[in-house]
Amino acid sequence: MTDRQLAGAVYTVSAVVCLLVLVLILSPQLVVIEGLDVSPLPRAHAFINGTTALFLILGYTFIRRGQIGRHRIAMVTAFGLSCLFLLSYLVYHAQAPDARFGGAGAVRVFYFAVLVTHIVLASLVLPLALYTVARAFRKEFPKHRRIARWTLPVWLYVAVTGVIVYLMMAPYYPS
Repeated sequence: MTDRQLAGAVYTVSAVVCLLVLVLILSPQLVVIEGLDVSPLPRAHAFINGTTALFLILGYTFIRRGQIGRHRIAMVTAFGLSCLFLLSYLVYHAQAPDARFGGAGAVRVFYFAVLVTHIVLASLVLPLALYTVARAFRKEFPKHRRIARWTLPVWLYVAVTGVIVYLMMAPYYPS
């Protein structure tokens, strides 16, 4: 695959995923499957995000120590968890009713500041992660390192703020 084909694949996948997420968020319960209980998924999403953050930190620690094999395992695990999160997130938003944050005052301002930055960076981390992983699998390590320097902090921020958003939203999810 040429660099141009890789870019086309990365941006196509990223655009399709972002569009799908947007449609499902703007149209709650778009695809309801009777009897499917998605109420445990927000908690599972927070767990997946927190675990992803831990594997990202482990992966960074391993590569700083020169433990390439362990780094690879940690990062593939983080990527797999992020894919699992994304699939589960899509299922949840296709099924679940809309939930609104009910906090007021400074807490509300903080929540929306975290939420907005989380959403914006989540849409950016997908192509960054895809490029980073692709560069590693193609053994293009100088390119991998250059993009990973940007990917890691963005991906870690998205994973950690995903947990924060869940903790702040938890009282407002339908039961």
